[in-house]
Order: sequence, then C-alpha cells, then structure tokens
Amino acid sequence: MDKRELLAQIEKQVGRCKECRLYRTRNKPVPGVGSTDAKAVFVGEAPGASEDERGVPFCGRAGDLLDELLDATHFKRSDVWIGNVIKCRPPDNRQPMVDELRSCKPYLEEQLKVLNPKVIVTLGKFAMDHFVKNGQISRDHGVPKVVGSYIIYPIYHPAAALRSTQVLMILRRDFLRIPKVISGEIKPEDQAPSKKKDEKQLLMFS
Repeated sequence: MDKRELLAQIEKQVGRCKECRLYRTRNKPVPGVGSTDAKAVFVGEAPGASEDERGVPFCGRAGDLLDELLDATHFKRSDVWIGNVIKCRPPDNRQPMVDELRSCKPYLEEQLKVLNPKVIVTLGKFAMDHFVKNGQISRDHGVPKVVGSYIIYPIYHPAAALRSTQVLMILRRDFLRIPKVISGEIKPEDQAPSKKKDEKQLLMFS
C-alpha cells in the first residue's frame, strides 16, 4: 500500500476506536489531514469544538492564525500535515487523561511512521511533552531537537498567541524559522535568536 492508503487505513481505525471514554462524547474523530509527502508535520494537543464538529484539525480561530502563519512562510495546508496527539475532543476542552493518551498514542506513532517527515512542529506545551522529556515551552520553543529518529521543533500553540500579543510575537518569529529547520540551515539545538528574560514568564501558555 502507498502512503495515502496506509493513512486512510489508520483513519478508519480511529473512526472505529472505542479504546477510551472519549468516543462516547465526541461528535467526529479528528485523525489528521494534509499532504502524504509533507516535509513538516504539525501536532497539537486535541480537537476543540469546531474540530469536533467538522472532523478537521485547527479549523477555529487558532486554525485561522495557523493558516496565516503558514502563508507567511509560503506554505499552504496542502503542503503540510496537521494532526493532534488526541484524536477525539475531551469534554469541555479539559486536558486529556493518562489512559486517553495511552489509547491514542499508537495512532499518531503509526501516522508519523508513514509520513516520515523531516520536522515535527509541536504546537504548545502539551504536544511538546509528548515527544520531549522534561521540556519547558518558555525555554525550548524555537530550538529544534533530535528525539529518536525525528527532529522536533517546539513552538507556542496558536490559541495561546490569541490571548497574548507577546506570545504572538514569539510565535511569528519561531514560525518563520521553520523553512530553515526543514532545509537543515538551522540544526538541532541551535539557539533561537534574541530570547528575552521575560519569556520565562510565559511558561503558563500552551
């Protein structure tokens, strides 16, 4: 099977999944969407209300900002792949529970094996924590890291940027570095430019 067929197979498995309680309250599962040849994969936390309604990741206000940021780096959604650590919306947008994470983990792992991207861009602290042990988003954003066979590039979540102009400024700067991370011009553990001391106060944002 080719990549498209393999991803479609995983999508069907997600649609049938009853491994955790979230299937009871979801409207539509959100397995992920995008190019099978994506060099960059974007991974967020979990679907929100808009995503749960449409079955498409990042289609609310945070998704509008993500599209704007992609456009600024001359990407389109069709050029990348976008998904979440959790495939079904947790009720009231609460944080996913440990057993829910355990149930969803194999789906994302299999998707990444099929896609084999050059860079995984994690959106927010929760998604970063899925890949990076002992990470701090205020410290680690904008710095690519080698984790296993992947290059992980943590950045702030667009939803956090909608709540803070300071986070938005940082997110825009980090986003513009993504093409250089993909090309290898910015290598893992290269320091992000001009980090300010007051960024330490932004750990609360995800």
